[in-house]
Amino acid sequence: MSLIFADVVWPALLLEGRMLTWWAILAGLIVEYFFVRRITDLSFSRAAWADVAMNAASALLGVVLIPIAGLIWEIFPGIVLYKVFNIGTFNPGAWAATILMAAGLNTFIERFALRRFFKQPVAGRRAFWLLFLANAIGISLAVASLFYLPPKW
Repeated sequence: MSLIFADVVWPALLLEGRMLTWWAILAGLIVEYFFVRRITDLSFSRAAWADVAMNAASALLGVVLIPIAGLIWEIFPGIVLYKVFNIGTFNPGAWAATILMAAGLNTFIERFALRRFFKQPVAGRRAFWLLFLANAIGISLAVASLFYLPPKW
């Protein structure tokens, strides 16, 4: 039975592997550092530590949550949209949904880490959306790399 599922893949599962590459992690840390400095009152070094800690938290939880969120998308509403528009799993809409879901999950996890471990309120819509934008940029780089350097099967 396990051989049947060996070829089952969806955008979020493919993306998760790319998000865990060294260069994607480094790019995400660099992008998010500037946003952390902007939305918090942390010093240069504390912001760097916060950036690493919150990204470690989102990576640890995201390795499970992002593929699950993508699978939920595939079950509904994805499967309905695929049938209505006669498209497959790896379409632009699925990729956009994957980026938004991954960015949203990471934002909630990272905001929690900033609040809990660094006592930063990250209050208000503006701070949330700036952190969301930082995550979306980093995740979009990982998605773009899948098209530029596709995985070898």
